[in-house]
Amino acid sequence: MSATATQSPVRAAAPARRDSGFRPEVEGLRAVAVLLVAVYHVWFGRVSGGVDVFLFLTGFFVTGSLVRSVERTGRVRAADFLARLARRLLPTAAVVVAATLAAAYLWLPLSRRAVVLDEAAASLLYYENWALAARAVDYVARDGAPSPFQHFWSLSIQGQCYLLWIALTALAVLLVRTRGVRLREAVLLLCAMVVAVSLAYSVVTTGTRQAWAYFDTGARLWELALGGVLAMALPHLRLPAAVRVPLGWLGLAALLSCGALLDVSGLFPGAIALWPVGAAACVLLAGTTGLPYAADRLLTWGPLMRLGAWSYALYLWHWPILAVYLHRTGRETATLAGGAAVLAAALVLAAATTRLVEGGVDAFAKRRPGRRRSLAAASAFAVPVLALTLAAQHAHWQRHESAVADLAALAADRETYPGGAVLADPALAAALEEAPFIPPLDNVQDLPRIYADGCDAGLDGSEAVPCFFGDPDAEHTVAIVGGSRIAHWFPAFHDAALDAGWRLVSLTKSGCQFSTEPSRNDDAEEAASCTEWNEQAVDVLDELRPDLVVTLSSRAFPSGENTYPGFADRWAQLDAQGVQVLALRDLPRLDEPLPECLERHAVAACTTDVDSSRSAADPAAAYPDVTSNVEFGDLVEHVCPDGVCPAVIGNVLTFRDHSHLTATYAATLAPFVEDLVRERTGW
Repeated sequence: MSATATQSPVRAAAPARRDSGFRPEVEGLRAVAVLLVAVYHVWFGRVSGGVDVFLFLTGFFVTGSLVRSVERTGRVRAADFLARLARRLLPTAAVVVAATLAAAYLWLPLSRRAVVLDEAAASLLYYENWALAARAVDYVARDGAPSPFQHFWSLSIQGQCYLLWIALTALAVLLVRTRGVRLREAVLLLCAMVVAVSLAYSVVTTGTRQAWAYFDTGARLWELALGGVLAMALPHLRLPAAVRVPLGWLGLAALLSCGALLDVSGLFPGAIALWPVGAAACVLLAGTTGLPYAADRLLTWGPLMRLGAWSYALYLWHWPILAVYLHRTGRETATLAGGAAVLAAALVLAAATTRLVEGGVDAFAKRRPGRRRSLAAASAFAVPVLALTLAAQHAHWQRHESAVADLAALAADRETYPGGAVLADPALAAALEEAPFIPPLDNVQDLPRIYADGCDAGLDGSEAVPCFFGDPDAEHTVAIVGGSRIAHWFPAFHDAALDAGWRLVSLTKSGCQFSTEPSRNDDAEEAASCTEWNEQAVDVLDELRPDLVVTLSSRAFPSGENTYPGFADRWAQLDAQGVQVLALRDLPRLDEPLPECLERHAVAACTTDVDSSRSAADPAAAYPDVTSNVEFGDLVEHVCPDGVCPAVIGNVLTFRDHSHLTATYAATLAPFVEDLVRERTGW
């Protein structure tokens, strides 16, 4: 429905120079921006600033388009505006989504299928940025491989901003009618207010929650609003050629250097985004001079303008092609030849899509112009793809629920699926029959129940809430305390507690160690929540006074194994409370996520040497003056026998990613955990 202010046209001051909305140099600028995005993604895995240019240009053109429409008709024709956008954007997006789903089905891991389906729907419905923001603060999900739909985050922000800009323009019209201000002045004022508020929010949020801020619409609004400010101001700016020529080259050079001089990936979208946005603004201020030595001469070069016309489709195609290539080759970045092949394929598909899809839809709509024909053209592409995606999503979750029930039944069959038990029983190992390993790869998020029960504080939670299991009147109480690398032992301790008659307490927070040292998390808000959680955890343990606290003694990383004085400080605090400590040595990290390795290779090929991330000797021996309440333990021989971590033991998958045990395998280690606890405590 259109937001109507009046039936008569809104009067506006005539701009100082003609504002047609067409800027020929912008096609070249789009080409440069999309090439930067693609090249940095393919070969460097870094942020280029190109996406920020697209956001800025979106604000520039959408603001100008809406204002010119109001000046012609006297109202905000929201339905017509959105119909034109849908006709222009949705068909190509739907084609790419459909092709990406097919490629994911054929070539990407089964373990990623649920995420792919979820994000396909999120992309078509323009909330992919929020889906990615949620994954960014979900410790269990955020270490997974990038989704082939990840690049839709910026398009989702743009889609949300189209709606916001309709409201902003309608408010400007209201100000014109009630306050007597001119339309362009009102729009400029409102855009400037959005810039001020959003930029301040972006700077603060980037400094405290950068992973979230990167995808947050509120932290990006200022980039579009700044484009709106320039759209309103530019017709009134008259810069001499002596200024415009160097300004154009300055903008182009600044854009090309963004991301090359500094690795700014962890700084966006705060004030650093002013760099690429300012560069684009310089190019627009320079405009089309027509001079042979000006930057616009390059930007209006025929091949570059042609590439600019393909920029939307090229942006959509390059990322899923790259995602498939990286998975199939097992690489983190492309080789020179491989990257060139990715870009070539993306260019061919972009050219074909622009010509056949965008061109075909435009021709169809122009035969009988109107809102309904535009919506029909967009719906013909988007609705079937969305319907198929939602149907596949529903079917997948039905299969998942059935698989969870089947997994529980299979895991109970300890003759076929003994897991770690075969390492201590040669007869059991010899009699073991071949069977498909569990959990299957499409159900590999095999997590301890504490996550579903809400017992883990998560990345941004600060409340230390204990969860209790086993006999509440048990003689002995065991508490497992720490981050996810202690939480993945929960199934083993849970089953051991049930067998031995202990009471078990879980007190965990993802991404947070039980330590007196400040968290090394780059996200300031998550680091602060870890400090608060630690303080609360100490109070909880002081009140509970468990007989034994199980926590980590070391952390293993690809670079090696480390110990931390803050760990020992916590042990000393527990000593003062009269609590015993079992400090477990961290397990090794695998060379790559195990499910993805198994998608490409045989089980026997997916092994990792223990010493690739662990020291030859237990580094815990270097802790000075360890209090007498501490006993050390190492369960690595039950996960990585003979110095090697296999993918499957006793027909059970060992790791769910590159560093966490599957819950199914951990549960098979309950007898070894019980033995270790009894040995260290004398119970």
